[in-house]
Amino acid sequence: MDLKRLSILGVGLLGGSIGLAARSKLSDCHIVGYGHRRETLTRAQEIGAIHEAADNLGDAVKDADLIVLCTPVLLFGEVLKGIAGSLKPEAIVTDVGSTKRSVVELAGRLLPAHASFVGSHPMAGSEKRGVEFARTDLFENALCILTPTDSSDAQAVTAVEEFWRLLGMRTCRMTPADHDAALADVSHLPHAVAAALVNMQRPEAMRLSGKGFLDATRIAGGDGGLWRDIFLDNADNVRASIARLRRALDEFEGLIRARDGEKLRAWLDAAAARREELVRERLRDEA
Repeated sequence: MDLKRLSILGVGLLGGSIGLAARSKLSDCHIVGYGHRRETLTRAQEIGAIHEAADNLGDAVKDADLIVLCTPVLLFGEVLKGIAGSLKPEAIVTDVGSTKRSVVELAGRLLPAHASFVGSHPMAGSEKRGVEFARTDLFENALCILTPTDSSDAQAVTAVEEFWRLLGMRTCRMTPADHDAALADVSHLPHAVAAALVNMQRPEAMRLSGKGFLDATRIAGGDGGLWRDIFLDNADNVRASIARLRRALDEFEGLIRARDGEKLRAWLDAAAARREELVRERLRDEA
């Protein structure tokens, strides 16, 4: 794709980082940012994440080659409706949402036939929020999952894949349904568990917590509104993940109740080995 104009709808941590990374790689690309808060757009311009700020969706996407939706997932329908009438022929729309089935369905229903939509989920971010935490290198060596469907335009899929790779990401492809089921296990449920670990603490115990507790619950510091939307949008898969976790905890409790030290150690060692293999795989991917 000859990317001359990029539109970022929602200039927070991810949107701002996309702008910074794109500006570092694409010197001839004009980047437009859209958001509800003028102070956020002003800050995005000050740090160099965008060239231009737009107050309405139509102006934000006019003549854009690529549009990236970076708003909360439950706002995607409203945003897609707002841009549908202003997209130029062959415009490509993608997103950064943590759930994929709903946005793919909405895009297929709301966007005009002359535009293409390709779902994306860059697996990068932080518990921090806001454009002030945007980083040029946020996407380096991270994984971006693309979720094309049978009706996706092949050239658009390739163009979106090349865009994320340009920002330094590795890419893979999954169906929207497979994505949502897998991410419930490895992303959505862990956030809920971290929040539950914090919420269950007695004040007297919390005062004694150390680095291990802070490490285990770091992601509980994320934005509640953003995560609320993710949990509601992927509720069926999150509930299935909760059931699997409950079975694992029941197994753990049973080993303690039976005072079966050998099996308890084997259960813990199996988890440690599995995690160590994941770390090795990640290091190989990033090499």
